[in-house]
Amino acid sequence: MKTLVKWTVTDYHRLIETGILNHRRVELLQGEVVEMPPEGPIHSYVTEGGVHYLRSLLQELALVREAHPITFANSEPQPDVAIVQPPRQRYLQHHPYPQDIFWLIEISQSTLDYDLNDKPKTYALAGIPDYWVVNLKANQIHVFRQPHDADYLKSLVINQGIISPQAFPTIEVSINQFFADL
Repeated sequence: MKTLVKWTVTDYHRLIETGILNHRRVELLQGEVVEMPPEGPIHSYVTEGGVHYLRSLLQELALVREAHPITFANSEPQPDVAIVQPPRQRYLQHHPYPQDIFWLIEISQSTLDYDLNDKPKTYALAGIPDYWVVNLKANQIHVFRQPHDADYLKSLVINQGIISPQAFPTIEVSINQFFADL
């Protein structure tokens, strides 16, 4: 039987500090160091536009972080967008923890299977209440809600209209904003 070494968040931070992971795009997911493919221009464009749009909607209600780590018990993923509790100084000594996170968004083109299958398990286990996958291949958003163990009890796919994040029910997010200019 083949056993993989599972890394702790502390081990992962040590790897980062030694420089072993320099110039590699990786994240820790369920104790495994996962190499991520490079971002294409469309991915970057949609992420930047989405972040700008969400910041204009949320104003001072939340921080909208772009491609920065978040820390769970045995994972340290780097979602494309994390909407977290302010103030920014709260994250001077550590990345956001699950209790700091309102919702997470992955912009997905080449990693769609990973974002729809592996990431939801990790995010549900951490209790992330709202997880969205912006599917650039089909111009739709997959929404996962109500985490329970390693799964979400509710999931839906939206390709037009608006959706409100659970944490901010009066904020209306236009689906079309993510796909504008494509």
